[in-house]
Amino acid sequence: MDPCSTGWTPPPILVSDADNEVGEVEVDSALWLTLLVLIVTFVSLIADRYPPAAIMITAASALYVFGVIDVEQAFSGLSNPAPLTVVALFILAAGVERTGLLSVMVAKVLGRAGRVGLAHGRLLLPAVIGSALLNNTPLVAVLIPDVLAWCRRNKRNAGRYLLPLSYAAILGGTLTVLGTSTNLVVSGLLADAGHDPLGIFEVTKIGLPVTVIGLIVLFGVSIPLLPHRGPSADAPSEGLRHFVVEMRVGVAGPVAAHTVHASGLRNLMGVDLDRLERAGTVITPVDSDEVLTEGDVLRFAGRLDSLLDLHRIPGLVPAHNDADSQPNTSARGLYEVVVGRTSPVAGQSLSEADFAARYGATVLAMHRAGRGIDTNLSAVRLRNGDTLVLAADGSFRRRYARSQDFLVVAELDGPTPTIDSKAPYAALAVVGFVTLAALGLVTTLQGVILAAGLVIMSGILTFTEAKRAVDLDVVLLIGAAFGLGAAVESSGLAMMVADAFINVLGGFGTFGLVLGLVLATSVLTEIVTNNAAAVVVFPVALALAESAGIDPRMMASAVAIAASTSFVSPIGYQTNTMVYGPGGYRFVDYLRSGLPLSIAVQLTIAATVTILA
Repeated sequence: MDPCSTGWTPPPILVSDADNEVGEVEVDSALWLTLLVLIVTFVSLIADRYPPAAIMITAASALYVFGVIDVEQAFSGLSNPAPLTVVALFILAAGVERTGLLSVMVAKVLGRAGRVGLAHGRLLLPAVIGSALLNNTPLVAVLIPDVLAWCRRNKRNAGRYLLPLSYAAILGGTLTVLGTSTNLVVSGLLADAGHDPLGIFEVTKIGLPVTVIGLIVLFGVSIPLLPHRGPSADAPSEGLRHFVVEMRVGVAGPVAAHTVHASGLRNLMGVDLDRLERAGTVITPVDSDEVLTEGDVLRFAGRLDSLLDLHRIPGLVPAHNDADSQPNTSARGLYEVVVGRTSPVAGQSLSEADFAARYGATVLAMHRAGRGIDTNLSAVRLRNGDTLVLAADGSFRRRYARSQDFLVVAELDGPTPTIDSKAPYAALAVVGFVTLAALGLVTTLQGVILAAGLVIMSGILTFTEAKRAVDLDVVLLIGAAFGLGAAVESSGLAMMVADAFINVLGGFGTFGLVLGLVLATSVLTEIVTNNAAAVVVFPVALALAESAGIDPRMMASAVAIAASTSFVSPIGYQTNTMVYGPGGYRFVDYLRSGLPLSIAVQLTIAATVTILA
C-alpha cells in the first residue's frame, strides 16, 4: 500500500519468543540496549581516542553479551565476502603502486605547469576512473606524494589540488562496487539479508549521475571556493603551511654566547623565532638582544624549505636528539608523513613513542592543520592528520608506505618515477579482474582474489609485503560492523526508525523519504566513519523500502553512495584526512568547499532513486 495514502499505518513490530508468543518486554529491552550501545559507540568514534575497529568490536561483543544478538550474528562479518574483498583490493592496489604505473601516469598526465584549470582536469578525471577500479583510499595514498612533488617542481600551491583530488576520488568510488569499502560492506549486508550481492556495476545507475553532477559542482563551485592563502598562485606550496621546528643551541659554534641578532637568527627569510625555552622557563617574545646559551631550545615557525635550512646552521642541532645525532640531510632522505588515527604513535608524544628509535628517523618539523602548537614539540601528542617532516635512510618509504603507521609517506624531492618491468602483470591483473567480473564469469570476490594472487605470484609483492599492504583496522571494523547492523535489525530499532521516517516524510513521497535517509546517512558519515554509518542505516533502509514499496537494492545502493560521499569534514572519510596536513587546510575549508558538493550529491541521489524506483 502507498505509505502516502490516507489511512496508512505502519506495521506493528512483533518479535516472537521461543513459545511463539509476543515477547513485548524482551523486544523493548533489546531495542533500548541496542540504542544505548549505538550512542556509546558514536560518542567513542567522535572522541577519536581509540581505534574505530576496537570500538566496533567492543560494541558487537557487548550486544552479544547482553543477548541482543547471537554468536553467529555477532561475528558474521568474518565469513562475509566484504572484508575478504577489501583485503584483496589492498594487495592489488599495493602491487600497482609498486610497479610505478600510477606515479608515471601522474607525471605524464600533469605534465608541465600550465593553466590551473587544465591541470585540475588532467589530474581529477583520471582519478575518478582509477577510483572506480582500485578503491579510492589506497589510490589517493599513492597519488598524494606525486602530486606534492609536481606542485613543488612547478611552484604550485598543493592546497589547490589535494582536496579536489580527494573529492574526485570519492565521486569515482561511487561508480562501481569496487570503488570504496562501503560499497562492499553494503553488498555484504545485502547478501546477509537474503538478497544477491551487488553486481560490480549495479551502483553505477546512481553513481554515474552523482559523479557527473558532482564534477560539475566541483569544477564550477568547490574549487573556486578553495582559499588563496599565498601571495600568488605561483607561490611555493610549503609557504602556505605553518610548520614548527625546534633546535637546540650546541656546545660550540657561532650561536652559543652570542645574541639572537649576532647569530643571524632574527632576520631569516620565511622563518620567525617565536619562543625560547631555557631550563624550563619559556621566553616569548624573544628579544634580538637575548644572549643564547648552551642547551637553549629555540622554536621557529614558517616555511618548510626555510625551516630545513636551519639544520645547516653550525651550532644548532635538532632539539629532540642527542647533540651528536644531527642528521646529515644531504646523505639521508627527507620524508613528509601524515599520522593516522590507527597509527601506533597517535595519542603519544614524540618522547613517549620513542620516535627516533622506533622508526630510525629524526623529526625535523611538524605541521598541525587548522591548529596552533603551543608547547614544545617533544610534549605534543600526535593527532590524526598531523604532518611530520623526517630525515631517514633511503629505505624509509619502502618500509612504511604500506604500513598502518602513517596515512601518507611522501619523499621530498624524490627520484623521477619509473615503470618497473613487472608493470604489465599489474595491468593485466586489474584489467582481467574487472573484465571477468563485469561479464559475470566470476564473482567480485573470486576476481579480486585472482588478481591479488597474480600480483604475489608474479613477484610484484612478496607475501610479507602483501600482508603489510592490508589495512587491518579497516578489515576488522568491517567484520565487527556486521554484528552492530544485525542488532539494529533484529531488535526492532530499524523498523521503529523507518516508521518515524515515514510518519515525518511520507507526505513528500519517495523523494522525501530517500532524501531524509540520505541526509541522515551523510550526517552520520561526517561525524563517525563511512562504514559505521552504512551499517547502522542499512537495516533502516531495508525496513523503509519494505514499508514504502521501494526496491530494496535501490535503497541499499543509495545508502552505500551516501555513506561514501563525505565532503564537509576532514574526519568523515579517510582520503579527506590524508590531504588535511599536506594541503595546509583548515576545518572551515572543507565546510566552505564541500557543502555545495554535498548538497548537490544528496539531491542527485534522491532524484535518481525517485526516477528509477
